[in-house]
Amino acid sequence: MSSHINDGDVDRLNDQDKAELRQFLSNEQQRSQIQSPAETHHVTELCWKKCVSSNIKQSTLDRSEESCLTNCVDRFWDLNFFTMEHLNKMRN
Repeated sequence: MSSHINDGDVDRLNDQDKAELRQFLSNEQQRSQIQSPAETHHVTELCWKKCVSSNIKQSTLDRSEESCLTNCVDRFWDLNFFTMEHLNKMRN
């Protein structure tokens, strides 16, 4: 089974399926932009500054730092996906 989509395959779709495919591809493009290395670096730096305030004295994070970092990253991705959904609703 081929995962490549050619123009003939797209031409056979009805208008609703074409619109759904365009929306899916747009969402995936936005997701890939959010998950760029620069964005990942930005999130890492932001959350590190927020959650790790002491000098590193051991090879592992303490429990509160680890929890804070996890929550920080989770909230960042939640906000990004919420923003994407909101922009998609505004566009439609």
